[in-house]
Amino acid sequence: MTLSVITPCFNSEKTIERTLQSLIDQIEYIDEYIVIDGLSTDNTLGIIKKYESAFNGKLRIVSEKDNGIYDAMNKGIRLATGDLIGIINSDDWYERNALKTVLNKYDGSKYCIIYGMLKVWQNGKLKSAYFKSHEFIEEAMIAHPTCFVTKTVYEDYGLYNTAYKSSSDYEFILNASKRKDVKFIPVLEFISNFTADGMSSGQKGVRETLHIQYKNGLISYKNYIFHTTKSKIYELLHR
Repeated sequence: MTLSVITPCFNSEKTIERTLQSLIDQIEYIDEYIVIDGLSTDNTLGIIKKYESAFNGKLRIVSEKDNGIYDAMNKGIRLATGDLIGIINSDDWYERNALKTVLNKYDGSKYCIIYGMLKVWQNGKLKSAYFKSHEFIEEAMIAHPTCFVTKTVYEDYGLYNTAYKSSSDYEFILNASKRKDVKFIPVLEFISNFTADGMSSGQKGVRETLHIQYKNGLISYKNYIFHTTKSKIYELLHR
């Protein structure tokens, strides 16, 4: 069983070093590490290359224009050769024993999604720590930064929808949950650390999630319009 990890990034010089270090600390469990850079104009690539030797030949860097974070993820998935694929963004990082924990939980299923607990940080402070079950995916998204997905799920059931900019991961997991042959394996341990986005980005994600829920018949049109309007007002008031 082989493991690929993907990091999409763009102008991430302030945060990517922490991401890289969290992977170097667990390098023995990684078969390949793919960084998809969207033509950063800061020192992101310089920082990555500074650590290149620490990855023992397992690092692959692609730097080219992309169409947002989900396009970058899709590029990485297409390049990945591992049986299991994890995606960690350039302002997030894994817990020290996360990869070992995930690999120990993997049972060899062809179609499988392993996920666990997440810590959320804002302004350098721990804001929340939680676990959300896939059993309630129709209500809320599981912690995507903790997800490890078998490559066969992506190959046979599709990649991320680039029409969404913040919530395509929710649509992907929701669709996967509808397939009886996709096995979800929850891990009640902390896997990843997530850096909270700004208010505007967060509300955009809320509205995209509402659209996905409405499109899939999970909420009524009335609720969709009400909560979308509420999100827009909230965003205006907190700018």
